[in-house]
Amino acid sequence: MQINTVTVIGVTGTMGANVAGIFASFGDAKVYCVGRDIEKVKRTIPRIVRSVRADAIAKKLIPADFAMLETCVSESDLVFESCAENMEVKAEVAVRVGRVLKESAVSCTGTSGLSITALAECYPENIRGHFFGVHMFNPPYNMPLCELTPTVYSDQTLLGELKTYLSDVLFRTVVEVKDSPAFLGNRIGFQFINEALQYADRYKDSGGIDYIDAVLGSFTGRTMAPLVTSDFVGLDVHKAVVDNIYQNTCDYAHETFQLPGFFQKLIENNRLGRKTNGGLYQLIRYDNGLKRQTVYDIKTGTCRDVIPYVFPFADRMKKYFSEGDYAKAFDELVNNRSQEAEICLSFLLKYIVYALYATEEVGYTTGAADDVMAVGFNWCPPLAMYQALSTVADVPALIHERLQKICAKVDVDRLLTDVRPSKYDYRIYFKSGR
Repeated sequence: MQINTVTVIGVTGTMGANVAGIFASFGDAKVYCVGRDIEKVKRTIPRIVRSVRADAIAKKLIPADFAMLETCVSESDLVFESCAENMEVKAEVAVRVGRVLKESAVSCTGTSGLSITALAECYPENIRGHFFGVHMFNPPYNMPLCELTPTVYSDQTLLGELKTYLSDVLFRTVVEVKDSPAFLGNRIGFQFINEALQYADRYKDSGGIDYIDAVLGSFTGRTMAPLVTSDFVGLDVHKAVVDNIYQNTCDYAHETFQLPGFFQKLIENNRLGRKTNGGLYQLIRYDNGLKRQTVYDIKTGTCRDVIPYVFPFADRMKKYFSEGDYAKAFDELVNNRSQEAEICLSFLLKYIVYALYATEEVGYTTGAADDVMAVGFNWCPPLAMYQALSTVADVPALIHERLQKICAKVDVDRLLTDVRPSKYDYRIYFKSGR
């Protein structure tokens, strides 16, 4: 597959800009950067350049607006749509692209979970097979995961060529997934994050948001605490992902995709997270250079300073991690019966079970779950998490003991028969920091 010219539609958005940079730098392609306001596109070009730290690509980035869309598409070998996560908007763009797309070209959507098949049906029948879902993760320069989603119409030869291009030219870790709401990475990741939000609401008397983030911090195998992650991606984006899953799926964890009321109120007040410097957290900067990290207090409905919680089990785990004694750290987690340790362990066990369950439904191999979580979220992947806990416990027995309600709904033993050694080393994910 030779890709010399690319059109990226929706380039003024965060993902559109970052993806344009990937095509121009790694793909060495001329990129038509299409947005609704060409002046805003021009102002976005420097941001695209910075996203891949490559000044030389500036000359490959051609600003364009929607009036020029058909011209750009007709000259392109690949079209990448990165518009708002709205089916009507994406369908309208797909119809316009489909009218002029070259029969030798490929068209992709970067949707994080809308129906690829429904969008494919916006194209003329003779080129529906050229349309694919190509979901990259933010920021793609640092997070190379790419979920590739074919449809029933997909040309299998083109699918193979596109997979090779994404892997060998753009240096993506490509995981093929089925056309299912939120695909695989977000299905697993946002189940964990949204349930953590529900727990923040449940434990608002103990502190709520920062309390749960402290219970599930970096020492539990993730670079960023789960609710900090929600703030980073944007509360509106979080809502779009979990609403889509809640409305269009019905698995055993269905209720964990319901948004808590306080979260909806924050969105209604335009407190959307880091991009508005106000959501679950808010960083206040003073003129004298001092900074103050605050958090939304669910109980009072106001912001307060983040509390530096001290949990003895967590402090001991971090100490053991810093010494390289992982077995003692996990033993501390498994055998400590404090409220915080039990919440923490239950989340890690639920993560393993749901990852295996979702992969069976959305992916093709159990290793897919490891790839999407390691490369897309930078979390300790589920099979590696299983191995970590196996150093001190019989994990199936532990799951039956601690997750009795889930075991009543799911054939956990059958899911666990698919567990294979992970290609990822769990030790690199567990940190001694907060």
